[in-house]
Amino acid sequence: MVELLNIQENKWNDSHRPWPLPNLPWGMKQTWSDLLFAHYPVKYEVLRKLVPNAMELDAYDGVCWVGVVPFRMSGVRLRGLPPVPGTDEFPELNVRTYVTIDGKPGVYFFSLDADNWPAVKGARTFFHLPYHFAKMDIKNFGNTVLFESKRRDESDIVFAARYKPISDPFLAIKGSFEEWITERYCFYTLNASGDPVRCDILHHPWILQQAEGEITLNTMLSKQGIIVENDLPILHFSKKIDVRAWPLVNPATGRLRF
Repeated sequence: MVELLNIQENKWNDSHRPWPLPNLPWGMKQTWSDLLFAHYPVKYEVLRKLVPNAMELDAYDGVCWVGVVPFRMSGVRLRGLPPVPGTDEFPELNVRTYVTIDGKPGVYFFSLDADNWPAVKGARTFFHLPYHFAKMDIKNFGNTVLFESKRRDESDIVFAARYKPISDPFLAIKGSFEEWITERYCFYTLNASGDPVRCDILHHPWILQQAEGEITLNTMLSKQGIIVENDLPILHFSKKIDVRAWPLVNPATGRLRF
């Protein structure tokens, strides 16, 4: 517990990142809260057809994984600017897998749904991410979180779950599955020209808890052609983490690329 407290008090130390941050100022700050990691095993050949060829699929003990990640976004603001009322807090739902470019492990997003149109439009434009506008709700009942999402222009793409932590907080052991799915300090996407770009991020090591829950609706995977090997996901919970994001760069050179 002392180690966890030290991490929370150690503001923006980047020594735990596996490679240096770009020689650029960070561009955006945000906080993620009441987050669920729901991970499903997926065959390599299924993912290979869905992930851009410029990205090498990453696997843990020979198995590829896809995560469905609902959470509450808050404190969203650009560097040097105050939060914009109405755009700084909203639910979000991500579908992601794990890739590498030039040996740097990161996240690839199949989709990101959010209940905030300006945020959706901004992320599509400036980060080239596949954001979608969805009707969402997130509520807390004690330590239980209820999350619901329905995409506004595709009403058959839905997700609903209730979940809660069931263990004491812990830091992932080095080399563990928990570390592999969480300690990733960038995401990769393709820009408008179809070239790969990297967004570096900084946060403390994840403070996780084992979780239990019930996912009552979930077409987030099947509607994107993602066929899972097991319908019972591995669940983890994280109460809160602060994040900073850097501008997009060329993965090979670390120079700005939009």
